[in-house]
Amino acid sequence: MTDYPRLSRAVSHALRHEPWLYELELDEEGWTSVEDLLQALRQESTDWVNLEVTDLEGMLLSSPKRRHELRGDRIRAFYGHSVPARIVKAQESPPQKLFHGTSRESFEAIQSEGLRPMRRQYVHLSEDVEMAKQVGHRKDTEPVVLLIDSAAAHGEHISFYQGGEKVWLADSVPAKYVSVLSAWKD
Repeated sequence: MTDYPRLSRAVSHALRHEPWLYELELDEEGWTSVEDLLQALRQESTDWVNLEVTDLEGMLLSSPKRRHELRGDRIRAFYGHSVPARIVKAQESPPQKLFHGTSRESFEAIQSEGLRPMRRQYVHLSEDVEMAKQVGHRKDTEPVVLLIDSAAAHGEHISFYQGGEKVWLADSVPAKYVSVLSAWKD
């Protein structure tokens, strides 16, 4: 039986962080050949010498978060943080409200500058408060959960993109569309 969480971490490492270590060639949108990825992973670990496409499909189906996408004989990291070229997403109308979890330290800059992607390609936003809390908690023991008036921002030509099942992306979100929902404490 394949250890899907472990496989997902390895695939993310290969597609998002250090593709050169796996001798993978990513195109401008982060895609690579499934067969090339399988070959690289088979060489990476003796646990994966028999790794097949069905294992990747199982990994995708079992993951609580959509981190990778598989199309035909190609695969990519869904967010592609380390791909030099920007991953192109189609603009979509977002839900009325979205959420973002952050640290208390980052909140000060967000109040004046709004949400910016920092070292990522996009600002990541959540459809629900719980996910925003989880993300914020990775950055601070007492994170701040922000409410994004995405409908108003979209009405003012701020671009939003569907990033996953519960994740939305934006190029940036000006401060006037961001307010504090709560400061979360354990």
